[in-house]
Amino acid sequence: MLPVITLLGRPNVGKSTLFNRLTQTRDALVANFPGLTRDRQYGVGVVGPGHYVIVDTGGISQADGGVEALMERQVQLAIDEADHLLFLVDARDGCTPGDIDIAARLRRLGKPVTLAVNKSDVMDPALATVDFHQLGLGEPWAISASHGRGVRGLIEQVFAQLPAPSAEDAVTEETDASIRVAIVGRPNAGKSTLINRILGDERLVTFDRPGTTRDSIFIPCERQGRHYTLIDTAGMRRRARIDDVIEKFSVIKTLQAIDAAHVVILVLDARTGVGDQDATLAAHIIERGRALVIAVNKWDGLAADQRDQIKGQIERKLGFLDFAKLHLISALHGTGVGLLLEEAERAHANATRNLPTPELTRLLEAAVQEHQPPLIQGRRIKLRYAHQGGRNPPIIVIHGNQTDAVPDSYRRYLINRFRRDLDLMGTPLRIEFKSGSNPFEGRSNKLSPRQIKHRQRLKRFVERKR
Repeated sequence: MLPVITLLGRPNVGKSTLFNRLTQTRDALVANFPGLTRDRQYGVGVVGPGHYVIVDTGGISQADGGVEALMERQVQLAIDEADHLLFLVDARDGCTPGDIDIAARLRRLGKPVTLAVNKSDVMDPALATVDFHQLGLGEPWAISASHGRGVRGLIEQVFAQLPAPSAEDAVTEETDASIRVAIVGRPNAGKSTLINRILGDERLVTFDRPGTTRDSIFIPCERQGRHYTLIDTAGMRRRARIDDVIEKFSVIKTLQAIDAAHVVILVLDARTGVGDQDATLAAHIIERGRALVIAVNKWDGLAADQRDQIKGQIERKLGFLDFAKLHLISALHGTGVGLLLEEAERAHANATRNLPTPELTRLLEAAVQEHQPPLIQGRRIKLRYAHQGGRNPPIIVIHGNQTDAVPDSYRRYLINRFRRDLDLMGTPLRIEFKSGSNPFEGRSNKLSPRQIKHRQRLKRFVERKR
């Protein structure tokens, strides 16, 4: 499971800026006035030694009621969910009474806390942090979220304090041979009903109201001698439509479930159509490199024009999922459900396949012969050989010259060729390029004494012939 790190601090200390820095996105709004962030924002951190769920929160202030009181409740929920707390203060403001109150509150929680002194980019780190030792939260860490100074070191410090997996968990992970399949989608798309239909039992509570499932539930099962672990998740929807504060925890659980899964089944609701939330969730699944199966639920009873409309929406909004098999199902009546686990197992097998180097190189040569790479400043990009660089998802590493200049269009061409020729359906495929070193690089242009003597003899020979 991904660890959860929550950002805390007074308003306008730079939490959202740090969130964007850690996630390498612009998902959190940033402006130079306090109180901009009111709701919790979730993302996957990519800066540091590993991935993690990062939670941005509104500023903590003394609130007696109104919006600030609701923000305070949001902050408390984020604290309860966190594995580690990242407390931000402002180096330009110095240690304020508000910082002292927050620090006292955090010390009483008993959770690990790291103190980060932000906006210290023009200050000496020792001077920026000296005033904050009085908070009693350990050694302060000077950073600049806007410029990235000290941010990676900060996350490395946080990871050093995270608990290591227990020996029991490690053994379970190594010996568990089941395929973990996460069922994800928008609220009320029929995820729990689908799992009940697969299990043949009313294992999960289902109700015709969004938000019935609030947590990720792991359910082991067996089908034709093959072991699976089904993961039921809460529905993910736009933050503007989330009113129940408990439901907000569901986002973290769903992100963790996707990361823990081998295969993800994305459930779409044929009655409501394909929304932007479906595309966002699908993009996150691909970003995590998970094998994918698409199930369009509630297909039964739709008119012909409605079915054509849904298929058109899938092509327009989810065209980047062309590698995933599409299944038209009815979780309530069982139509098409029996094929989903077979498809999930096939996608997992493709995601973990061994790809021999000779075969990859042969396919690369055939692709290059059919469609040459473009010219870069009059020189042709040369792609020489390919080998496998990773599995789940498959990674193909291609070596050659000037590979840094390979355009995205040609990368997509190679991905489509490899996927077609290798029949790698159901899994994302990634290609990495590496340029070989110049064997003549660093050699001197000076001639050796033997070469000079040979040229002199040749010159005298030519003069005698004249």
